[in-house]
Amino acid sequence: MTNADIAATFEQVADLLEYQGGNVFRVRAYRNAARTIDGLVESVAAVRADPKRSLTDLEGIGADLADKIGTLLDTAELPLLAELRKSVPSVVFDLMRIPGLGPKKVKLLVDALGIDSFESLETACREGRVAAVKGFGAKTQSAILGNIGFAKNPDHTRLLWQEADAIMQDLLGWMRGCPEVRQIEGAGSWRRGRETVGDLDLVVESGEPTAVMDRLCGWKETSAVLLRGDTKTSVRGPQGVQIDLRVVDHRSFGAALQYFTGSKEHNVGLRSLARERGLTINEYGVYELTSELTDDTKSAKGLCVAGATEQDVYKAAGLSWVSPELREGRDELTAAAHGELPHLVELGDICGDLHMHTTATDGEDTLAEMVRVAISRGLHYIAITDHGQRVTMARGLDARRLLTQWEQIDRLNESLAEDGRPPIVVLKGIEVDMLEKGGLDLPDDVLSQADWVVASLHYGQNQPRDRITARIIEAIENPHVSVIGHPTGRLLNRRPPYDVDIEAVIAAAQRTGTFLEINANPWRLDLNEHHAAAAKKAGVKIVISTDAHSTQGFDVMRCGVLQARRAGLEAGDVANTRTLAELRKLMKR
Repeated sequence: MTNADIAATFEQVADLLEYQGGNVFRVRAYRNAARTIDGLVESVAAVRADPKRSLTDLEGIGADLADKIGTLLDTAELPLLAELRKSVPSVVFDLMRIPGLGPKKVKLLVDALGIDSFESLETACREGRVAAVKGFGAKTQSAILGNIGFAKNPDHTRLLWQEADAIMQDLLGWMRGCPEVRQIEGAGSWRRGRETVGDLDLVVESGEPTAVMDRLCGWKETSAVLLRGDTKTSVRGPQGVQIDLRVVDHRSFGAALQYFTGSKEHNVGLRSLARERGLTINEYGVYELTSELTDDTKSAKGLCVAGATEQDVYKAAGLSWVSPELREGRDELTAAAHGELPHLVELGDICGDLHMHTTATDGEDTLAEMVRVAISRGLHYIAITDHGQRVTMARGLDARRLLTQWEQIDRLNESLAEDGRPPIVVLKGIEVDMLEKGGLDLPDDVLSQADWVVASLHYGQNQPRDRITARIIEAIENPHVSVIGHPTGRLLNRRPPYDVDIEAVIAAAQRTGTFLEINANPWRLDLNEHHAAAAKKAGVKIVISTDAHSTQGFDVMRCGVLQARRAGLEAGDVANTRTLAELRKLMKR
């Protein structure tokens, strides 16, 4: 089992224990363990296999949880979860996918109203029976009704890109151990960097397809073989994901990689352009349109003009090679035809991370630990942005505690500079909350002393569109606010964005010089690529930040960069690709 599998298992255990009214500390232990495991870079299997280490060395993992991790690694099953599942109606798992419905509220609905499906819940809402249940009310009933469609949408059961990537990297490592594999690449929505991934695609060059397919079937994570042909195999992998493998020869590898990367809209446009040049493109190559093709397109009798590499496929159509992240059927082919494709931002362009949390609020690591790891990552500057006082559940900072933290940062910067040029500069920051009634949760005379202010909206997300938009624009217009954090508030697969006029937000940011964030947390990736592209068009600078709550959280920066690439962003469009001196010149104050 992968780390994501084990984390998901522990989350389910926590949900079911909470549904049954289990001990709150036991529920919290499973949730904390899930978060720890999901955030690990290395696999828990590698930790357990190291004789010098123990699973109990991991934060929040005691002997009992370590034993359960071992059981999952050995058997891919957890008896406790199986036992809990038997005692809970199956509909519970569907209902808990509805944003705003946790285990406790689901139990109230099942017990009080006998809810046994999405449809029965929808009927109960329309009849007003949900509002009559203690703890709900008309407002909650309306929100549930609006979110049922979100939960029923199959797109919201897809893997996060980061989860898919963990599986893909393990799979590629396994397949590259096969001597018959000459070239191998992942394709599909994973390669395009989509926020969520439905299945995984592999393209392999080999003259021995049987040996390659045998290798896939022998992977430790393969739970079932769904289909097997002469050159294609489909299997079921971790978390139930389908994995499709295609084996081609050298002449077709580039054409197959391009074809199976997609998207469908991009490929249709590419074939149309090729046809204008008297060519036809399929997964086996680029052929002269006048060629006589047999029923088996692998045996084209006419001239094959390209196919070994993707670059040759695009060149045959008169185009520059298009980065996979841009292949969504928008304007990328026109740009490729005119030599106007953007030089996309890369992870190595990022100079600083400007949104993170420490143990002062809801982070897992101290200020010193976050700085140490930031230095090891080669960052030139970071901003410590713990929560403001409104976020009480995260022990948000009031003015007194915040100023004390900033004094610590001043001393830390002084010590870093003792031997000359410091390895990193730590900015005094804060993540302030936009209050429901308007304004921010810390006064301007405090914020005026900050180096960097992130303004975010965490409460009142169900307010009307005009009210939420007004709150965000008010924050944008505050002279002390540097950037708007996760501007639409969505959580992929969990919660839709709040209703906001994003065009008005972008216009206000352009007018005031305020930055907008791409939050790199894999659950957020907010702004999405469409909004980030619109911000670029308006001249608004983007900040890509991790929102790290631990030192391991720095790893997700690559997810934010991938999102920026899908938006067509270049390094110049991203504020934190600049030196600190250059960044300060960009800031509105």
